[in-house]
Amino acid sequence: MNATATRTRIELKNVLFATDLSDAASAAIPYAKEIVKKYGAQLFVLHVRPPAVNPMTPPQTWVNVEEVAKIEDERQRRNLAAQFGEENAEILIEEGDVQSAMESAIRNHKIDLVVIGTRGRSGFKKFFLGSVAEEIFRQASCPVLTVGPRAAMSLIPHASPRKILFATDFSAESHQAAAYAISLAQEFQATLTLAHVVHGPGAGELVNAAQLESHFRTQLRTLVPAEAEMWCNVEYVVREGEAAETILDMAKNRNVDLIILGVRPETGFPGASTHLPIATAHKVVSHANCPVLTIRH
Repeated sequence: MNATATRTRIELKNVLFATDLSDAASAAIPYAKEIVKKYGAQLFVLHVRPPAVNPMTPPQTWVNVEEVAKIEDERQRRNLAAQFGEENAEILIEEGDVQSAMESAIRNHKIDLVVIGTRGRSGFKKFFLGSVAEEIFRQASCPVLTVGPRAAMSLIPHASPRKILFATDFSAESHQAAAYAISLAQEFQATLTLAHVVHGPGAGELVNAAQLESHFRTQLRTLVPAEAEMWCNVEYVVREGEAAETILDMAKNRNVDLIILGVRPETGFPGASTHLPIATAHKVVSHANCPVLTIRH
């Protein structure tokens, strides 16, 4: 029995929604709410602001500046609490470095999932993630659900995914990401597509395309326990092409509501080929028309 078959239902006990108070960040709120509702999780909302006192602040004004900051923090705390209402979120207002505050929150509150929304930056006719969101996406020590720039513009009317796409490069480690895909498909009664993108054969190689596709379809099937197909529709797809572009095309053509990726740093260390390079995942997150869940190796 493989690793996925032994534990298909993930547990999300503590969810962290990180916000910079922008409209783009707010676009991710429905997703945070829906996940918390489905899993019965505790919701934490984190906002990190710059320090009230900095090297340019005259010492004689420190007390007043800090007092004003406290009043503003309380106002933001009330506003954030109101946005989540019945979810009874615990509001965390911190000052300083976003990444440090994020990791402290993840560690101190045993966070299982981070949810973020980002407006992104545009240039050269391409989308890029905002710098803060990119740091979270690349470095967070737990899975991250990102509502990217294009996903925010085409927000689905419901936050429950009906169609999920899980793309994988295979390996024992990929079972962790597959477990998230299967569990979420079960929780939301969604159609699940498992996909593998094949790069074309090198020069001089003679590969039977039908045999190759059959081989990878068989590998995809090993990631899904037999009983899973009793409670969700599962499809296995093998495509040839560039990974990020092919994943995006599949998601668009299938009107996917959620993409799930296992990702790894660009280190190339042995055994990591299972997860997609972070550059590939970054491109998918930046250009996807739906949220993307990334699970780091």
